[in-house]
Amino acid sequence: MQFARKDVLDMESLSVAEIQAVLDTAETLKEISTRPIKKVPTLRGKTVIHFFYEPSTRTRTSFEIAAKRLSADTVSISASTSSISKGETLADTAKNLEAMNPDAIVIRHSAAGAPHLLARLVNASVINAGDGMHAHPTQALLDMMTVREKKGHIDGLRLAIIGDIAHSRVARSNIIGFVKMGAEVVLAGPPTMIPMGIETLGALVSYDVVEVIKDADVVMVLRIQKERLQAFAYSSEREYAQCYGLTEDKLAEAKKDLLIMHPGPINRGLEIAPEVAEGPYSVILEQVANGVAIRMALLYLLLGGPR
Repeated sequence: MQFARKDVLDMESLSVAEIQAVLDTAETLKEISTRPIKKVPTLRGKTVIHFFYEPSTRTRTSFEIAAKRLSADTVSISASTSSISKGETLADTAKNLEAMNPDAIVIRHSAAGAPHLLARLVNASVINAGDGMHAHPTQALLDMMTVREKKGHIDGLRLAIIGDIAHSRVARSNIIGFVKMGAEVVLAGPPTMIPMGIETLGALVSYDVVEVIKDADVVMVLRIQKERLQAFAYSSEREYAQCYGLTEDKLAEAKKDLLIMHPGPINRGLEIAPEVAEGPYSVILEQVANGVAIRMALLYLLLGGPR
């Protein structure tokens, strides 16, 4: 299919056919990362700006690697080293970046909706690398790629998402994406971390973690986002780990082909035990590898593929 859109801002706006196109393209491009010389000339002459207002390791690095493997020129900007630290607004920053005529801008911002504003102000393609507690579409796409790679399909699977749902843009994007592709999504965690009305996105809610794990084909553990919490939304970290942390004991009745995922970074011993994060069910490092392939696919479809 032709990928006719200018921007990738959220999972809501992507159709099933577009998601399929991204996953299929990523699958073909993944092979480039296994070559002795990991570079193709596909986006030679294109310029990609990576604009990160929030700290990032996996997302920022994989976007930069993805662009360079397609031979694009890249420029990285952070809030602390830009004129934002001098009081420049996002709109003014957008106009100045647009004057330099980039082909794509990858943005991570603490404010929900910032990438949508940027997309309206510039002619360059905008990719949302995470905005506030709203959306993280590329994370959802790489998660779907990992599941499809391991299971062969997404339709009909049961995905359990456990942890800090309230503050997680990853959870929201994955709920929308997996439901759209035919999976069933169940959320579990403390009541203080599951927002009211989240079921309207198409997910079920449970507070029994062991029961949820028992029926799941995929378990996604979320990071406790301490930087977004005014106060820890549970009585203590130790009690959270006992009740909701993913441990080997809680996996006793899990399916033998269960997949365990985590978007990173991991708080070891809090939301997931070290032996589980590195155990036989874990596909956490596969997620990281697929992140490069997904971001290569998006850059190719937006900048190099047929419109």
